[in-house]
Amino acid sequence: MKITHIGGPTTLIEVGGVRLLTDPTFDSPGRRYSFGLGTSSVKTAGPAVPASSLGRIDAVLLSHDHHSDNLDDSGRELLPSVPVVLTTVSGAARLGGNARGLAPWATATVGDVEVTATPARHGPPLSRPLVGDAIGFTVRPPGSSSVLWMTGDTVLFSGVREVADRFEIDTVVLHVGKVQFGLTGPIKYTMNGADAARLMDSVKPRRIVPVHYEGWSHFREGRAGVEAAFPADTLTWLTPGVPHPL
Repeated sequence: MKITHIGGPTTLIEVGGVRLLTDPTFDSPGRRYSFGLGTSSVKTAGPAVPASSLGRIDAVLLSHDHHSDNLDDSGRELLPSVPVVLTTVSGAARLGGNARGLAPWATATVGDVEVTATPARHGPPLSRPLVGDAIGFTVRPPGSSSVLWMTGDTVLFSGVREVADRFEIDTVVLHVGKVQFGLTGPIKYTMNGADAARLMDSVKPRRIVPVHYEGWSHFREGRAGVEAAFPADTLTWLTPGVPHPL
Protein backbone atom coordinates (compact mmCIF):
# COMPACT_ATOMS: atom_id res chain seq x y z
CA MET A 1 0.00 0.00 0.00
CA LYS A 2 1.15 3.54 -0.68
CA ILE A 3 -0.35 7.01 -0.40
CA THR A 4 0.33 10.27 -2.21
CA HIS A 5 -0.84 13.53 -0.64
CA ILE A 6 -1.96 15.79 -3.47
CA GLY A 7 -3.16 18.69 -1.32
CA GLY A 8 -5.85 19.51 1.23
CA PRO A 9 -7.94 16.34 1.71
CA THR A 10 -6.94 14.90 -1.64
CA THR A 11 -4.84 11.73 -1.60
CA LEU A 12 -4.19 8.84 -3.95
CA ILE A 13 -4.27 5.51 -2.12
CA GLU A 14 -2.87 2.53 -4.00
CA VAL A 15 -3.75 -0.82 -2.43
CA GLY A 16 -4.30 -4.37 -3.69
CA GLY A 17 -3.97 -3.27 -7.32
CA VAL A 18 -6.70 -0.64 -6.81
CA ARG A 19 -6.21 3.14 -7.05
CA LEU A 20 -8.52 5.21 -4.84
CA LEU A 21 -8.72 9.01 -4.98
CA THR A 22 -10.08 10.84 -1.93
CA ASP A 23 -11.97 14.15 -1.96
CA PRO A 24 -10.71 15.48 -5.32
CA THR A 25 -9.67 19.15 -5.30
CA PHE A 26 -7.63 20.36 -8.27
CA ASP A 27 -8.55 24.04 -8.76
CA SER A 28 -5.78 26.63 -8.83
CA PRO A 29 -5.38 28.80 -5.70
CA GLY A 30 -6.59 32.35 -5.24
CA ARG A 31 -10.35 32.05 -5.51
CA ARG A 32 -12.88 32.62 -2.71
CA TYR A 33 -15.59 29.95 -2.36
CA SER A 34 -18.92 30.24 -0.54
CA PHE A 35 -19.64 27.68 2.18
CA GLY A 36 -23.20 28.82 2.82
CA LEU A 37 -24.90 30.94 5.49
CA GLY A 38 -22.55 33.82 4.74
CA THR A 39 -19.34 31.85 5.32
CA SER A 40 -16.54 31.58 2.78
CA SER A 41 -12.89 30.60 2.36
CA VAL A 42 -10.02 31.34 0.00
CA LYS A 43 -8.00 28.50 -1.52
CA THR A 44 -4.36 29.38 -0.82
CA ALA A 45 -2.47 26.41 -2.34
CA GLY A 46 -2.90 24.34 -5.47
CA PRO A 47 -2.53 20.59 -6.02
CA ALA A 48 0.94 19.02 -6.02
CA VAL A 49 -0.16 16.72 -8.86
CA PRO A 50 -2.52 17.80 -11.66
CA ALA A 51 -5.55 15.66 -12.31
CA SER A 52 -4.28 14.97 -15.83
CA SER A 53 -1.23 13.18 -14.39
CA LEU A 54 -3.04 10.78 -12.10
CA GLY A 55 -3.51 7.90 -14.49
CA ARG A 56 -6.20 5.28 -13.86
CA ILE A 57 -8.56 5.87 -10.94
CA ASP A 58 -10.76 2.95 -9.90
CA ALA A 59 -12.96 4.85 -7.45
CA VAL A 60 -13.34 8.20 -5.72
CA LEU A 61 -13.98 8.20 -1.97
CA LEU A 62 -15.86 11.45 -1.41
CA SER A 63 -16.54 12.36 2.21
CA HIS A 64 -19.10 15.00 1.13
CA ASP A 65 -19.94 16.88 -2.03
CA HIS A 66 -21.21 20.26 -0.84
CA HIS A 67 -18.02 22.05 0.27
CA SER A 68 -15.47 23.15 -2.29
CA ASP A 69 -12.48 22.32 -0.10
CA ASN A 70 -13.48 18.65 -0.51
CA LEU A 71 -14.90 18.77 -4.03
CA ASP A 72 -14.08 21.78 -6.19
CA ASP A 73 -14.97 22.51 -9.81
CA SER A 74 -12.02 20.58 -11.27
CA GLY A 75 -12.77 17.68 -8.94
CA ARG A 76 -16.36 17.58 -10.17
CA GLU A 77 -15.15 17.48 -13.76
CA LEU A 78 -13.11 14.40 -12.90
CA LEU A 79 -15.96 12.36 -11.38
CA PRO A 80 -17.65 11.12 -14.60
CA SER A 81 -14.35 9.57 -15.75
CA VAL A 82 -14.09 7.11 -12.85
CA PRO A 83 -16.09 3.87 -12.55
CA VAL A 84 -17.71 4.73 -9.19
CA VAL A 85 -17.91 7.56 -6.68
CA LEU A 86 -18.59 6.37 -3.12
CA THR A 87 -20.11 9.12 -0.99
CA THR A 88 -22.97 9.97 1.37
CA VAL A 89 -26.50 8.85 0.52
CA SER A 90 -27.65 12.46 0.10
CA GLY A 91 -24.54 13.30 -1.95
CA ALA A 92 -25.13 10.41 -4.34
CA ALA A 93 -28.67 11.68 -4.93
CA ARG A 94 -27.31 15.13 -5.81
CA LEU A 95 -24.48 13.86 -8.00
CA GLY A 96 -26.36 11.07 -9.79
CA GLY A 97 -24.60 9.12 -12.54
CA ASN A 98 -21.86 6.86 -11.18
CA ALA A 99 -22.27 8.01 -7.55
CA ARG A 100 -23.19 5.38 -4.98
CA GLY A 101 -24.38 6.41 -1.53
CA LEU A 102 -23.18 4.63 1.58
CA ALA A 103 -24.73 5.08 5.00
CA PRO A 104 -22.32 4.72 7.94
CA TRP A 105 -21.15 1.08 8.33
CA ALA A 106 -22.30 0.13 4.82
CA THR A 107 -19.67 -1.62 2.69
CA ALA A 108 -18.75 -1.69 -0.99
CA THR A 109 -15.97 -3.46 -2.87
CA VAL A 110 -13.60 -1.97 -5.43
CA GLY A 111 -11.76 -4.85 -7.06
CA ASP A 112 -10.64 -6.97 -4.08
CA VAL A 113 -10.56 -4.00 -1.71
CA GLU A 114 -13.32 -3.56 0.88
CA VAL A 115 -14.47 0.00 1.56
CA THR A 116 -16.73 0.79 4.54
CA ALA A 117 -18.33 4.15 5.29
CA THR A 118 -17.75 5.46 8.82
CA PRO A 119 -19.63 8.12 10.81
CA ALA A 120 -18.58 11.75 10.62
CA ARG A 121 -20.19 14.93 11.95
CA HIS A 122 -18.99 18.12 10.31
CA GLY A 123 -19.85 20.46 13.18
CA PRO A 124 -21.37 20.72 16.65
CA PRO A 125 -24.41 18.74 17.87
CA LEU A 126 -27.60 19.41 15.89
CA SER A 127 -25.64 21.11 13.08
CA ARG A 128 -26.31 18.46 10.43
CA PRO A 129 -29.31 20.29 8.88
CA LEU A 130 -26.99 23.30 8.32
CA VAL A 131 -23.64 21.70 7.45
CA GLY A 132 -24.95 18.57 5.69
CA ASP A 133 -23.93 14.93 5.81
CA ALA A 134 -20.34 13.68 5.78
CA ILE A 135 -18.70 10.28 6.12
CA GLY A 136 -15.25 8.76 6.44
CA PHE A 137 -14.03 5.47 5.00
CA THR A 138 -12.09 2.40 6.02
CA VAL A 139 -10.11 0.60 3.33
CA ARG A 140 -9.27 -3.08 3.87
CA PRO A 141 -6.58 -4.63 1.63
CA PRO A 142 -7.24 -8.15 0.33
CA GLY A 143 -6.71 -10.74 3.08
CA SER A 144 -5.88 -8.14 5.75
CA SER A 145 -7.26 -8.11 9.28
CA SER A 146 -6.59 -4.36 9.62
CA VAL A 147 -7.74 -1.27 7.75
CA LEU A 148 -6.68 2.20 6.70
CA TRP A 149 -9.14 4.77 8.04
CA MET A 150 -9.77 8.13 6.38
CA THR A 151 -11.68 10.12 9.00
CA GLY A 152 -13.23 12.64 6.62
CA ASP A 153 -14.12 16.12 7.86
CA THR A 154 -15.44 15.59 11.38
CA VAL A 155 -15.38 16.82 14.94
CA LEU A 156 -14.69 14.51 17.85
CA PHE A 157 -17.89 12.68 18.82
CA SER A 158 -19.11 9.20 19.74
CA GLY A 159 -19.44 8.08 16.12
CA VAL A 160 -15.73 8.37 15.35
CA ARG A 161 -14.84 6.73 18.66
CA GLU A 162 -16.93 3.74 17.62
CA VAL A 163 -14.70 3.12 14.58
CA ALA A 164 -11.95 1.87 16.92
CA ASP A 165 -14.42 -0.57 18.49
CA ARG A 166 -15.35 -2.07 15.14
CA PHE A 167 -12.01 -2.21 13.30
CA GLU A 168 -8.37 -2.98 13.84
CA ILE A 169 -6.85 0.21 12.46
CA ASP A 170 -3.35 0.20 11.01
CA THR A 171 -3.15 3.68 9.46
CA VAL A 172 -5.30 6.79 9.94
CA VAL A 173 -5.52 9.52 7.30
CA LEU A 174 -6.52 12.22 9.75
CA HIS A 175 -8.47 15.33 8.76
CA VAL A 176 -7.59 18.14 11.17
CA GLY A 177 -7.07 21.93 10.82
CA LYS A 178 -9.67 23.32 13.25
CA VAL A 179 -12.02 24.84 10.67
CA GLN A 180 -13.71 27.97 11.98
CA PHE A 181 -15.42 31.01 10.45
CA GLY A 182 -15.58 34.52 11.85
CA LEU A 183 -19.35 34.54 11.43
CA THR A 184 -19.84 31.52 13.72
CA GLY A 185 -17.20 32.42 16.31
CA PRO A 186 -15.63 29.60 18.35
CA ILE A 187 -17.64 26.78 16.76
CA LYS A 188 -15.34 24.12 15.26
CA TYR A 189 -16.22 22.19 12.10
CA THR A 190 -13.23 19.83 12.16
CA MET A 191 -10.91 18.54 14.88
CA ASN A 192 -7.97 20.48 16.23
CA GLY A 193 -4.80 18.73 17.31
CA ALA A 194 -5.95 18.19 20.88
CA ASP A 195 -9.20 16.56 19.70
CA ALA A 196 -7.30 14.37 17.26
CA ALA A 197 -4.78 13.32 19.90
CA ARG A 198 -7.57 12.19 22.24
CA LEU A 199 -9.16 10.19 19.43
CA MET A 200 -5.88 8.59 18.36
CA ASP A 201 -5.15 7.64 21.97
CA SER A 202 -8.17 5.34 21.85
CA VAL A 203 -7.59 4.15 18.27
CA LYS A 204 -3.87 3.38 18.76
CA PRO A 205 -2.99 3.02 15.06
CA ARG A 206 0.47 2.10 13.82
CA ARG A 207 0.68 5.24 11.69
CA ILE A 208 -1.11 8.62 11.70
CA VAL A 209 -1.03 10.72 8.52
CA PRO A 210 -2.42 14.27 8.96
CA VAL A 211 -4.08 15.91 5.95
CA HIS A 212 -6.49 18.78 5.32
CA TYR A 213 -4.85 21.25 7.68
CA GLU A 214 -3.50 23.65 5.04
CA GLY A 215 -4.30 25.28 1.72
CA TRP A 216 -7.44 27.19 2.79
CA SER A 217 -8.03 30.34 4.81
CA HIS A 218 -10.66 28.74 7.06
CA PHE A 219 -8.09 26.53 8.82
CA ARG A 220 -7.17 27.93 12.23
CA GLU A 221 -4.49 25.39 13.16
CA GLY A 222 -1.64 24.33 10.88
CA ARG A 223 1.07 21.74 11.15
CA ALA A 224 2.78 23.28 14.18
CA GLY A 225 -0.40 23.29 16.24
CA VAL A 226 -1.31 19.73 15.30
CA GLU A 227 2.21 18.49 15.96
CA ALA A 228 2.32 20.14 19.40
CA ALA A 229 -0.68 18.10 20.55
CA PHE A 230 1.05 14.75 19.95
CA PRO A 231 4.12 13.07 21.46
CA ALA A 232 7.26 13.57 19.38
CA ASP A 233 7.60 11.40 16.26
CA THR A 234 3.98 10.20 16.46
CA LEU A 235 2.83 11.70 13.16
CA THR A 236 3.82 10.86 9.59
CA TRP A 237 3.97 14.06 7.53
CA LEU A 238 3.83 13.51 3.79
CA THR A 239 5.62 15.56 1.16
CA PRO A 240 2.89 16.56 -1.32
CA GLY A 241 3.24 14.80 -4.65
CA VAL A 242 5.63 12.12 -3.36
CA PRO A 243 4.27 8.55 -2.99
CA HIS A 244 4.81 7.19 0.53
CA PRO A 245 4.77 3.45 1.36
CA LEU A 246 2.51 2.41 4.23
